Amino acid sequence: MRRLFTTLCLTALTAAAAPAWSASCITSQGAFGQYKAEFAQEAQRAKIGQRGLAALNAAKLSGITWKFESNPSSQSGVQHGDPAAFLAKRSGSSAQNFINMAQSRMQKNGNLFAAIERSTGVPGSILATIWGLETSWGGYTGKTPIVDGAVTLASYCRRHPRFETHAMSALKLVDMGLISSSTKGGPSGELGHMQFLAGNWLKYSVDGNGDGRADPYNAADALFSAANLLRRNGWKAGQPFGEGTANFRVLSAWNDSGNYQRAIAYAAERIGN
Repeated sequence: MRRLFTTLCLTALTAAAAPAWSASCITSQGAFGQYKAEFAQEAQRAKIGQRGLAALNAAKLSGITWKFESNPSSQSGVQHGDPAAFLAKRSGSSAQNFINMAQSRMQKNGNLFAAIERSTGVPGSILATIWGLETSWGGYTGKTPIVDGAVTLASYCRRHPRFETHAMSALKLVDMGLISSSTKGGPSGELGHMQFLAGNWLKYSVDGNGDGRADPYNAADALFSAANLLRRNGWKAGQPFGEGTANFRVLSAWNDSGNYQRAIAYAAERIGN
């Protein structure tokens, strides 16, 4: 079920307030160097360290990110009204095959999913669905250098300045040693198994496996962190999550595409516990 990230779902797209700092956005690839220079000044004012600044200096414009943002009609969120069709398109298979594979993942990781639900109230079926949609259960976490994707997205006027917070957070993750300038992820700077944006990882990350480090490329940490995001945005344990419910509305904290949210609920209801 390996798939190319030709669609950017902008995972975990929790809206962050626009930063007080903001470099000038661009509409031409040739202006990327100018944007980086302005953003570097803001990064220095934000107390980004030498490793983060070096990663910014080395960042290159991500062609796949720019191409996608230049053609918003290609985004998967506007293509499918039927959740089964959405699942099939995203997975490169049938909806039922996706559901079967998600059930298999839940069975193989039963203790982990049970522990997460006890701690957060978020069912394993929801998390297994998101995990499958984002990275085919860790099979494909992306080929774009995270800093490149995050800074490119932040520079583009259609997304600017909302995503500068995530670009700055990616530099903070470099400073922390959690990623490097060469660490790869999704085209918008998404991280690890669940494809968190960097700012959301800093806000919601959890050390799920107890090793003292919250690592987006560790499945337990990523799954616990995704559940934590949903819990902190209002998920109610034991309540339904079908369309029209309060828990369904919480899914918008993960991804603001209605099609994506309906696909999560559709699959999770059929996966069961």
